[in-house]
Amino acid sequence: ILVFLAQGHGAKGDNIYEFQIEFLEPVEPKPVCRVTQRQLNITVQKKESNWWERLTKQEKRPLFLAPDFDRWLDESDAEMELKEKEEEKINKMKIESRVPKDPFKHLKKGYLVMYNLVQFLGFSWIFVNMTVRLFILGKSFYDTFHTIADMMYFCQTLALMEIMNSLIGLVRSPLIPAVVQVFGRNFILFVVLGSLEEMQSKPVVFFIFYFWSIIELFRYPYYMLSCIGIEWKPLTWLRYTTWIPLYPLGGLAEAVCIIQSIPIFSETGKYSLGLPNPLNVTIQFSFLLQIYLIALFLGVFVNFRHLYKQRKQHLGPKKRKMK
Repeated sequence: ILVFLAQGHGAKGDNIYEFQIEFLEPVEPKPVCRVTQRQLNITVQKKESNWWERLTKQEKRPLFLAPDFDRWLDESDAEMELKEKEEEKINKMKIESRVPKDPFKHLKKGYLVMYNLVQFLGFSWIFVNMTVRLFILGKSFYDTFHTIADMMYFCQTLALMEIMNSLIGLVRSPLIPAVVQVFGRNFILFVVLGSLEEMQSKPVVFFIFYFWSIIELFRYPYYMLSCIGIEWKPLTWLRYTTWIPLYPLGGLAEAVCIIQSIPIFSETGKYSLGLPNPLNVTIQFSFLLQIYLIALFLGVFVNFRHLYKQRKQHLGPKKRKMK
């Protein structure tokens, strides 16, 4: 039985409205109510999905009840609708059965979760260590490389797996941005900083490592949660927003590092290539670094463009599908 009692303002002023309906068969005990400016909608669900001969136990319909013909279904219409739903369910099951199941799905997911977790912990250690040393212990910029380099070597070597993951289809990330970022960072870390002791005590090392670590603090946990189907909106916003200031600043710090290393490579002749006679020409590594400087800004632009598209996709207004 549905019992209704309410006070409302209608055409005849304030009135008490009440009625009760005894349904033909059992219904769910808690109806769903929705109040609008014009009316009150009460949705009552049947306990069993079957066809009723009429709505109420009494054969004669109450005078205050009127059918809504926009939503009215007779028995044949209801059977047709039920049949269509069943066919749709069967077709969906057929399509899913045609798709080959990946026996290594859980293994791949576990690997990606562990990879992103290890990288997140590694860059978190770098960020916390640098922050504590500088702002709490008052250490200088000049010893950053000697205290942080081992962990940064580990994280950036492990980052080569991101290229492999993209190549073999473990992740849907495009290959070129991953190659640009991983090889760009490793070139700075291993070739420029790792091979020149003179560069290892420069303050610019602190800024390079700090910008890299802040970016990864949001990127790796975002990917880790995505692997297990979890989206945390604040983290999504941070993942696709913090790169806006950090990528240009990181690129600028890397460019300063290259510019500072060019005179040292010119002086020492390290990595310069001398061609045999009769050419007797030497290709200076410092000249290649000047070319790389241009490529560095092109790489920043490629990644910036890629991340901007991703930001629009994840944080932009959702497009509604037209029926």
